Amino acid sequence: MTGHFGLLVLFAFLTSVVFAVLQRDTPREQLRIGAWLFGGFVVSAIVAGYVMMAFPLGS
Repeated sequence: MTGHFGLLVLFAFLTSVVFAVLQRDTPREQLRIGAWLFGGFVVSAIVAGYVMMAFPLGS
């Protein structure tokens, strides 16, 4: 879990939990928005990683 992807998933999970609890009142709404946020964080980070591969540093 100390790899980049594991830390990404951990950060996305914890951030999604905090945002969901702060933004919604009922547990059902919190679970729904938390799942959307988690998926959005992970997918956007993977897409950003592939986009950055097109512009390598130092070459």
